[in-house]
Amino acid sequence: MNFFAGRHELKINKIDHICIAVKDLDQARKVWEPVLGKTSPDDVYIDASEKIKVARYWLGEVGFELMESLTPDGEVAKFIEKKGEGVMLISFNVDSTREAMTELEEKNYPFIGGARPFRDCEFSFIHPRKMNGVMLELIDYKWDEFRK
Repeated sequence: MNFFAGRHELKINKIDHICIAVKDLDQARKVWEPVLGKTSPDDVYIDASEKIKVARYWLGEVGFELMESLTPDGEVAKFIEKKGEGVMLISFNVDSTREAMTELEEKNYPFIGGARPFRDCEFSFIHPRKMNGVMLELIDYKWDEFRK
């Protein structure tokens, strides 16, 4: 008997990225870049609305991010204060963030806020209390740079 027979299952395209919360981005880069085999990030950006500065590295088609809080009240700073530096979230790439949210909300997955904008896409967070203590992000970015 197939327990999952007849149930629609959310389609995950890939692991999109993994985020490491750090106190000092420059110091963290010095630690991580030799291990990653990189001399600089593949993408550096500031997301003012999320209060973060990010250094992203591509490992195949998966992003590896070091995130520093821009303010003491930012979510990264709060995470570090509570748990210390380390893995803060795992992100899954989906076709549509809003459709994934609708499907998972129907299955009682609690989201932190709604869909949020990022570049040409949207992302959302499932609360860690539902995901064994891991914050899970859903994002529908298309990563056209890999299709060139």
